[in-house]
Amino acid sequence: MASTVERARRALRTVLDPELGIDIVALGLIYDIREDDGRLVVEMTLTTPGCPVSQSLPQEAARALDLELPADESRDAQVRVVWDPPWTPERMEPGAMDALMHGRRG
Repeated sequence: MASTVERARRALRTVLDPELGIDIVALGLIYDIREDDGRLVVEMTLTTPGCPVSQSLPQEAARALDLELPADESRDAQVRVVWDPPWTPERMEPGAMDALMHGRRG
């Protein structure tokens, strides 16, 4: 059986950046997923502080966790937006970078 962290990562792969059509894990927006005192903590960033989805994307991440994880694992999940270190394209998975460079989505 997959760990809570692995299941959380899979759940977060269902959240797409609306402009790029690529999931937030592949884009390198998820910095950390861990269990801390029985609570699931996700640290994520956005491409820029003024990102147009700065409010909605973290909410979508939390919703994906609620939908995909059992209630006892998602109930106390916390999605934190962090800005340090700043996001750079180097954080992207190779497939995501390739999709952007060749105009493919998702």
